[in-house]
Amino acid sequence: MTKAKIIGTGSCLPPKVVTNDDLAKLVETSDAWIRERTGILERRVSDAATATSDLALAATEKALKAAKTDPAEIELVIVCTTTPDMLFPSVGCILQDKLKMVNAAAFDLSAACSGFNFGLSTAASFIETGKCKKALLVGADTLTKYLDWTDRGTCILFGDGAGAVILGSAEKEEGVLASLIMSEGHLGSVLTMPGGGSRDPEQKNGRFIRMNGREVFKFAVRVLESSVRKVLEMAGKAPSDIDLLVPHQANIRIIDHVSKKMGLPKEKVYVNLQKYGNTSAASVPIALDEALAEGRIKSGDLIVLSGFGAGLTYGANLIKW
Repeated sequence: MTKAKIIGTGSCLPPKVVTNDDLAKLVETSDAWIRERTGILERRVSDAATATSDLALAATEKALKAAKTDPAEIELVIVCTTTPDMLFPSVGCILQDKLKMVNAAAFDLSAACSGFNFGLSTAASFIETGKCKKALLVGADTLTKYLDWTDRGTCILFGDGAGAVILGSAEKEEGVLASLIMSEGHLGSVLTMPGGGSRDPEQKNGRFIRMNGREVFKFAVRVLESSVRKVLEMAGKAPSDIDLLVPHQANIRIIDHVSKKMGLPKEKVYVNLQKYGNTSAASVPIALDEALAEGRIKSGDLIVLSGFGAGLTYGANLIKW
């Protein structure tokens, strides 16, 4: 079967930096408190004039350039986001228009922080079955626009950003070797954004993220490890075969706990959450783009991407670079 491989990456972060000390002026917290519990030092926050599609566009342009791909070659556009510019049209269609991807079908995929892994599995399936030759996959979110800045349980965690990849067909045994996507809807109530949907269009219940941090943490630790192990098993691989794990950048305690249980040394785990916080669906593709730029990934390496998020959802992809 034809494999799908990543042929170009790109990312975009808003210029505004908000430090832990900045947050300490808004809510009862401190730099030490945030560092100890999350590992986050600062995050990027978009201004009022910047929408999710703006960040997605900039990341996509970089990915297209890296892949040496003309927009007209793209046959599928998937934007993974839970913070679209508006309910419709989709960010995918907005991108398609701005970049004149005249030969592409475009849509958004909603799986919160797991979005990029869900999207990669989906886009790879289109290429593997021959339904398209080249695809654009974007993870982009502006969750800071949906934060209650008086709630220290959530406002310290999130940042804005976008990451993009171009997928093409692999000519040999490389690319996406295995994918796993899963959901546990019975736990959905522990992480929600209650207002704004058809249940509450007037946002009487608020438009801000609500989270039971303890339950989300327990879920994340469990599924981050299980998803990595399962996707490796699907390809007949073991944790010791991993050259680099690129996990969802939510909390350093989650990442450290899982990497220790799996026997992965720090040099085999990519972390950039100290700079950006949790950028939701953008988290994994931003980290992937930066890891590649830093020389942490080379041809033939076995890479695992793994994420978890609202829904609750989780997923992982195993890639031979």
